[in-house]
Parts: sequence; structure tokens; C-alpha cells
Amino acid sequence: MTDRHHGWADMGWESWKDHEDVRRRLAQGADPEEWSGGRPLHRAAVFGSPEVVAELARRVADVDAIEYGTTALWEAVLSNQPDNARALASAGADPWLPLIGGWSPGRLSLAGPTPHLFAMPEGELGLSEAERTAAREGRRLTSVLEGIHDDGMGLACVAGIDAEEAVRRLEATPAGAQELEELEELLEEPWAYEGDESLEIIGVTTVPGGCVVTQPWGYAPSMPGVLKRLSAGTVCYGLYANPKSGNQGCIFRDGVVEGWDLHPGGGPNPDDASGEVLASYLYRYNAVAYSCAFAGLRLTDAHAVTGPPDRWVRLPQRDHWAQ
Repeated sequence: MTDRHHGWADMGWESWKDHEDVRRRLAQGADPEEWSGGRPLHRAAVFGSPEVVAELARRVADVDAIEYGTTALWEAVLSNQPDNARALASAGADPWLPLIGGWSPGRLSLAGPTPHLFAMPEGELGLSEAERTAAREGRRLTSVLEGIHDDGMGLACVAGIDAEEAVRRLEATPAGAQELEELEELLEEPWAYEGDESLEIIGVTTVPGGCVVTQPWGYAPSMPGVLKRLSAGTVCYGLYANPKSGNQGCIFRDGVVEGWDLHPGGGPNPDDASGEVLASYLYRYNAVAYSCAFAGLRLTDAHAVTGPPDRWVRLPQRDHWAQ
């Protein structure tokens, strides 16, 4: 096959569930080892059916072949596809092969919704007490913050300070009576307002572990000048759910940027350390929960994010992009 798709042209994500089509393509010479720069088995592990996974696993040279630091079995576990994971393990994939940050697919599954997915071999230590605690909190927090429509939302999760202290640090002032009347209209039609005007209004709410600064319609809470002031002597995680380019995260610690252009809610990166691998797994697809967890916030309900906040305040007029 000289085609760059190696016999897999026009394969959509749902196509990896069609066992008969996959068998037909393989019979016609489709390459089980390569698809458009990737590995078909990895794609099927995430998007396919157990039958397609088993078909491809029988045909590849190495069922534990690595793509971007992970095996197909890792991808099945990460994507919560237990039936595909079982098919791979039955085909000889190793659940206990150490991969990103020292985690194996089997050990990662212990922190997820199917902890009994694989038989644990003798000598495997499983999760530490701290990791079990993190997994329990991950399940609780993602349940609390499940289903939030966050497109266009800005958020700052701040450890260790309450809403009153956040307002003081930002030198913000309470929203006036007229502004409060306009808020309902602003929430319904945020784009009807001038950008600078609407960005000045933010919500602030005290939560267990710290506070949440939010703006349902804009990125103001994640601006560097805002995060610098909020993070004095502590840490905060800023999030902007950019409707055009996806979730954008940043970390400020004691007034200094520690991470920028991050992607909360995505999967682990190949160079992630152990703790980040676990956090990325626990909070995959939930950028808001990830941001709160990073700052150690233990929300018991979603109102700090979805509203109404404890208070609406106006930021002072200054260059909030300056650090």
C-alpha cells in the first residue's frame, strides 16, 4: 500500500466499530500496523469494538507496540473502554507494563471505574494510600462538577483564601445596583456588551479549601495580572474554556507563572511525572474539576462555577495582562 492511509482511507471514528468492514479492508491489503501516521490498534482501542480490537490484535507483530509513549491497552483503559481492554489482554497485551510516569495500564485501572479489570500479579503493589485517596476524591469531585457547559467560561481556583480576601487582593469593588440589574441580561447575551465592560465583572465564591473566581462569559479570571495577585503566598489554577481552541490552563504560584498554555481535562503527556499522570486520568474530559483539584478545592456543589456566586464585583481599571 503506497497510500498514506495504508488501506484505511475514509475511516471515521465510528468505522472502527464495523468488524466486517475492517476485515474486508485487511483482506484487501490494509496495513494492520499503520494508519495515517498512527497505529490502527491504538485507534480501535479507543473508538472501536472488542471484535475489531481482537481482529487487529491477531494481525500485528507486537500487541504492546508503543505510540507516543503508550500501548493500545493503555489507551483502552484511559478511554474507559473495559471490553476493548479485556480483548487486548486476552490477545497477550501486558496490563502491568510500566509506561508514562511509571504507571502501567493495570495500575492505572485501579484508580478508575473498573478496578478489577485485570488480575493483579504477585508482587504488584497496587495503589498507595495517597493514590487511593486521590482516586476517591476524583470520583466525588467529577460527580459534583459533571455536565457543566463551560464554553467561554473563565475560572480561577485559588487555594487557602476566601472570597473576601480574593476581593481585597484584586482591589475589586462590589457591583452596583444597576450592574446587578444588567447581569441577568449580560448572562443571556454576553456578546451584546463591549468586551472591556463585560470583562470587568467577575463572581467570587468561598468553597472548602479556598475560593473560586468565575466569569461565565469571558477569560478575565485567568488573566496574568489577576492570577498574580490572587496567588500571593499560595497557588491558583486559571482556566479559560476557549470555544475556538479548547481549554487553556495556567498555574501561578506566589505571584509567579509556573505553567502556561496547559490543557486541563486532556490525557497524560509522554513526559508527565507520576502525580500528573494520575490527575490527568482522574479528571479527563472535565477541565473544571481538574482545575479545582489542582488547587485543592473540595466543592460540595457546583454553584461556585455555575452561579450565582457569593458576590459579584468589579475589577479596577488597569492592565490585567501585565504581570
